[in-house]
Amino acid sequence: MENWGEQFDAIVVGAGVMGSSTAYHLSKMGYKVALFDQFDFLHHRGSSHGESRTLRATYPEPYYAALVKESLTLWEQVQSEIGYKVYFPTPQLDMGPSDDTSLRSVIANCGRNSVPHRILDAHQLLRQFPARIDMPENWVAVVSKIGGVIKPTKAVSMFQTLAVKNGAVLRDGMEVREIERDDERGGVLVCTANGERFWGKKCVVTAGAWMKKLVGRVAKVEIPIMPLETCVMYWRIKEGHEAEFAIRGGFPTFASYGEPYIYGTPSLEFPELIKIAVHGGQPCNPDRRKWATGPGPTVLEPLKEWIRGRFGDRIDTSGPVMAQSCMYSMTPDEDFVIDFLGGDLGKDVVIAGGCSGHGFKMAPAVGRILADLAISGEAKGVDLKHFELRRFEGNPKGNVKDFGDQVAFSAAFLN
Repeated sequence: MENWGEQFDAIVVGAGVMGSSTAYHLSKMGYKVALFDQFDFLHHRGSSHGESRTLRATYPEPYYAALVKESLTLWEQVQSEIGYKVYFPTPQLDMGPSDDTSLRSVIANCGRNSVPHRILDAHQLLRQFPARIDMPENWVAVVSKIGGVIKPTKAVSMFQTLAVKNGAVLRDGMEVREIERDDERGGVLVCTANGERFWGKKCVVTAGAWMKKLVGRVAKVEIPIMPLETCVMYWRIKEGHEAEFAIRGGFPTFASYGEPYIYGTPSLEFPELIKIAVHGGQPCNPDRRKWATGPGPTVLEPLKEWIRGRFGDRIDTSGPVMAQSCMYSMTPDEDFVIDFLGGDLGKDVVIAGGCSGHGFKMAPAVGRILADLAISGEAKGVDLKHFELRRFEGNPKGNVKDFGDQVAFSAAFLN
């Protein structure tokens, strides 16, 4: 081993929110950990940047609520350690046609998972949020106290800062090219593109949109994760209505079920602007994306119509005033991949990816789970069967669900 560089209890590859959270948990547990990223820290080339992500426990799948609840506790705990806020609470509103199968599953799961909620019709919704949200008579709304906005870049920085404080080694500009089993002493050997080499007792790979490429190269394993480029849009609130849509006035984070699936956050990060976007994107090569400045007309026009229908003339629908490109890492069933890589690397390499555009909120819990898997070989207090790689064996669609897909895949999604 005299030719190898530093040695660690765990090496985490990928410094987005999942990897940074994992490094935080491992370092807090007292382990010697390294966190590598192929680009600069806090870069904008992946999925863990920007100014807002939604926190909600209202899921059509029954197995996410517990992860969200644990993460909510951890968000509050970790931000108390750093001394500033990254999570800003506000209600979560889900709405859509009363016969929508996904929304009906959301309602059922709120009851099963003890998610505090109220079911409202159009008139009750107007009383809850006076003169702000119009909903068709044949729609139904679900309002939950578990909601809010997370500041993503700030949150990633928080985890990295605390990891360094706990003794972690952070290195950016470190593109990992090889991960090999060390047959001599166990553990893994990690080699980077610049020729540096490291030994780790365990390795955790959280490479986001680059997961499929990296795992395919180092282990010859095909992971069904498709990178998508999506576009986040901000719309101008018309003069005199700014306070109605502000988080400090209690305006909720929201999701609208149906076609298209629309989501948004209240005015917080940019004065007089509200985030409203379509949950979808265009398949892409993460190294050769379009860096889109807006969606195509097939997406934009239905979104404008939806905004006019829900918010009337209080939002300027002539067009978004700001658009930001972002990445999704999609699995066929829109569920995470959290598992051991297996093969020659066995349980020495843990992988986590395919968060499918809804994982950021659960990063504190996922980081805790990945730390457990790396150190003890098992995840404490959680059943990972829905996130295992083997769910795709002989079943390319993965987990079977009784409701439709939420994400729109379209070659015409972006300009």
